[in-house]
Amino acid sequence: MDTTAVLLKGPRDLEVDVLTLTAPGAEDLVVDIQHSGISTGTEKLFWSGDMPPFPGMGYPLVPGYEAVGEVVEAAPSTGYRPGDHVFVPGANCYDGAFGLFGGAAARLVTAPDRVTRIDAGLGAQGALLALAATARHTMAGLNKSVPDLIVGHGVLGRLLARLTIAAGAPAPMVWEIDPSRRGGAEGYEVIAPEDDPRKDYMSVYDASGSMDVLNDLVSRIGKGGEVVLAGFYKEPIRFDFPMAFMKEARFRVAAEWTHDDLAATRALVESGTLSLGGLITDEASAKDAPQAYQRAFTDPACLKMILNWKDVA
Repeated sequence: MDTTAVLLKGPRDLEVDVLTLTAPGAEDLVVDIQHSGISTGTEKLFWSGDMPPFPGMGYPLVPGYEAVGEVVEAAPSTGYRPGDHVFVPGANCYDGAFGLFGGAAARLVTAPDRVTRIDAGLGAQGALLALAATARHTMAGLNKSVPDLIVGHGVLGRLLARLTIAAGAPAPMVWEIDPSRRGGAEGYEVIAPEDDPRKDYMSVYDASGSMDVLNDLVSRIGKGGEVVLAGFYKEPIRFDFPMAFMKEARFRVAAEWTHDDLAATRALVESGTLSLGGLITDEASAKDAPQAYQRAFTDPACLKMILNWKDVA
């Protein structure tokens, strides 16, 4: 069985190609993908060639860990049936290509415990569940504080702000250096860092993925404050020690979301507590993936690019 997929052969060498799928086992699902998202974090690092050594990485690879589609083959024992709509966080099912992510394909094969059933009415917004679960994982759990400052007003930053408000906490302040990204706030304020005089934040979440801001963030926290690294960073983490010493600063690295985070986030979305509206700014046919990836990674006005697989054989 073949599929059409996005294939990243090497840095900045991306095309749409036909790949052979691993034959599905008795307990596997076959899913026809309808939409997949382009990640401007980890996927951009693979595209640019800047990704630090990472388990399971290599070229050629099929990107994409934000995919939604319809089950077309499923054994009754899987708990799924043809026609179910599911979120798929990628798949490793390709002959001759790494599936470290693997969701950017017209059809894929996956184990049932990898997918999550979703409301078909979510449409392309269903692909945003991975980022929403990432934001939720960053905030949820014991000994974690909700942010009072968020750095970066991309999709992750916006979801962190929305989840903070949904939790009943005070609206966070959000920093954004790009004026074109300061719009779209829902119940919170977005300003340039230089316009904020505060130096007493106790919980700062960095969603920018940039190490350039770390020393500034340390200078902006109160004594005993925490800086949460919520992005993915290509450079070694460095900061000037004296200021961190005086502030008794704490640093926390946010890890990958879990299935529990995804289930909890889906419930928030389905109940109307968390909105995914206004986050998708661009949509393109998967046939035009090379141009879509280029735009997603180079145009600051593109918050989230979605590939449409419905018209791709």
